Amino acid sequence: MTSLVLTVTETLRYRGKLGMWSWVLHRVAGAGTLVFVIMHVIDTSWATFYPELYAKAIEAYATPLFTVGEFALVACVVYHALNGFRVAILDYRPQWWRHQATAARLVLLGTALLLIPAFIIMFAHVLNYYNVRLPSEGRGFDFQFGLIVEAVIPFAVGTVAVLIAAGIVAGAAAVVPGLARRTENRPMKRSPLDRFMWSFMRISGLLIIPLVFGHLIMLHLIQGVFDITLAGHVPVGSTLGANLAAAEMLAPNFVALRWNTAVAGVFVWRVYDIMLLVLIVIHGIWGARYIVNDYARQRFVNRTLLLALLIVAIILLVVGSLAILNTVPATVESLASEAQTGQVLSAVGR
Repeated sequence: MTSLVLTVTETLRYRGKLGMWSWVLHRVAGAGTLVFVIMHVIDTSWATFYPELYAKAIEAYATPLFTVGEFALVACVVYHALNGFRVAILDYRPQWWRHQATAARLVLLGTALLLIPAFIIMFAHVLNYYNVRLPSEGRGFDFQFGLIVEAVIPFAVGTVAVLIAAGIVAGAAAVVPGLARRTENRPMKRSPLDRFMWSFMRISGLLIIPLVFGHLIMLHLIQGVFDITLAGHVPVGSTLGANLAAAEMLAPNFVALRWNTAVAGVFVWRVYDIMLLVLIVIHGIWGARYIVNDYARQRFVNRTLLLALLIVAIILLVVGSLAILNTVPATVESLASEAQTGQVLSAVGR
């Protein structure tokens, strides 16, 4: 980890040019987004498998600290997307790299132009929640630290468990006769997988941009996290009616109404979310692999972290896909009927 400490300290000391700061911001924004993606995929899967836990998670997301985090998340996503687009274009046309400083300034300008109206809209949701909705429900401003800790603990425990499992496997691999020696003597050159993933990172980044921006617009701007638990609220893009279920089961029903909406027999939001899940998980985990290889030079630590990333990727892809696909109804008509009678939760729990 010495290289990581050195990078941080020298970055703070060195008055580098815009290109260096773009590189730093790109990695920080990407890492921050990946942390949220891990939490978001797991807790959204609870809407299918553990509805009560999902309702608790959404309640935690409505707390002040998570609200601040939501603003930071949107900033990370917007900057990482625009800067990634800059990198992809310049890699496609290497002769344009002489304009990279100008392109970096345009990325900063574009980020500001997108974030200003986005933050204004998001802040309007926040004000409405704290000034109108909470008083109408007889509640006041509360940081709810206990709820936040309760929401974070499962992820902390899961992180430790993954690291322990990865460390055991890495340690076992180190004692396999000949394995360590073959690894040490392996020539440092790009494998076919590395060459493929270099292209995948750029192509997937371009594909992710419209998907993730659409997701942000629908579920952070048009609707906010506060609307998920609002009775009578119709999810964006849903044709099944309003969220009619009562009390604590509103949040899982919101997800069910969205995922069970079909157009011409196709569950469009399931397709949309699976595409986003696959692209963003592989893109994010492989990007984290670059960071691990840059800073975790000690062999055991490097192997452990890379194996942990692999385990996380498998968990996210399997659990996320099963959650999305697990509640496909027998007929669209039956789902519409369930939604209108407030029984969507039964479909979520199946």
